Amino acid sequence: MTALECDGVRVGNVYDKYATKNPVARWLMSGFLRAVTELYQEVGARSVLEVGCGEGHLAQHLFSQHPHPEQFEACDLTLGCLVPGLDPALRFREASIYELPWPDRSFELVVCCEVLEHLKEPARGLRELTRVSSRAVLLSTPREPLWRLLNLARGKYWPALGNTPGHVQHFSRSALERLVSGYVQIQQVRAPLPWTVLVGAPLGSVS
Repeated sequence: MTALECDGVRVGNVYDKYATKNPVARWLMSGFLRAVTELYQEVGARSVLEVGCGEGHLAQHLFSQHPHPEQFEACDLTLGCLVPGLDPALRFREASIYELPWPDRSFELVVCCEVLEHLKEPARGLRELTRVSSRAVLLSTPREPLWRLLNLARGKYWPALGNTPGHVQHFSRSALERLVSGYVQIQQVRAPLPWTVLVGAPLGSVS
């Protein structure tokens, strides 16, 4: 399944990094999934929303961890990238990160991985993520400039100086933490090569 464009935003991955057979890419992805999964399991949420679900790979992976949450929903601008065979207990819905169609504090955990770098207004997106979360927000972005350097090293996106198509924001670890700290009390940060993954509590929920 290839990525789609919706309202000028890329939905889905440029290539299927979850099913890649490249040994280096598989090693990198295993580190990413391990970091995300560990933080997800530590939250132990009973209700989960993934925003920017793309093909549904991450939603499927997280939902398969035990114990299952009682509710797992996921959304993206379009669901045209969803792969077949996803667990029927997962509920998918078309929605924009800028206008999430759920009431305040609807989910204990909101997951948003590999999305903020695609947004023209990431702070606006963060406001919505924290609005619908009652306990925690789990985020990840590619770590720059390392991400682009690795793309160049593998001979990709040379005309764009290694920038992956659709990336309009470029976050170092410190830049992501500065942005997120305006909306979330950061609790843990992981740095699997070449990503930053963090989890924290929405500021409005911190006593």
